[in-house]
Amino acid sequence: MYDTEKWEKAAAFHGHKCPGLAIGFKAVEALMQHIQTGAAPDEQIVCITENDACGCDAIQALLSCTLGKGNMIYKRMGKMAFNFYFRESEESLRLYFKAENKDNIPREQWMDYILNAPVEELFAYSKPVFELPESARLFRSETCSVCGEKAREDRIRLKDGEPVCLGCFKEYDR
Repeated sequence: MYDTEKWEKAAAFHGHKCPGLAIGFKAVEALMQHIQTGAAPDEQIVCITENDACGCDAIQALLSCTLGKGNMIYKRMGKMAFNFYFRESEESLRLYFKAENKDNIPREQWMDYILNAPVEELFAYSKPVFELPESARLFRSETCSVCGEKAREDRIRLKDGEPVCLGCFKEYDR
């Protein structure tokens, strides 16, 4: 049986209950069965998610891996997979959601199946496919010479010797 209190916490954060949220919820459960953990007050846990789907919200709600803290990083791979890293212990784990709704069962039943299935039935376990990123750091802001808005210095380009933000910069790709 899954932890209904944690499920409700994830659902409150996400805004509704759905199969995608259940996948992230069970990913956290699977992770905790392999590596004892709780929510990260800072960047002790890093999650590189290979998707931007509902499951990410469960990970944010339950592990406190967030874009704002810099310990949730999104890589556009289009896979329902999550790479977890633990800075202090140097442990890591990749979880790939392998279960399929082959019989196209209704949404509510599929969600219930995910929530109640053993995690080994839902996920494949492997080493992460990405290197552990460096800790988040602070950057100075530079003012764009075109729009006048400030952007992080590592996201500024030069055009005719003037700083230009990525929104105003025209990429040369020949």
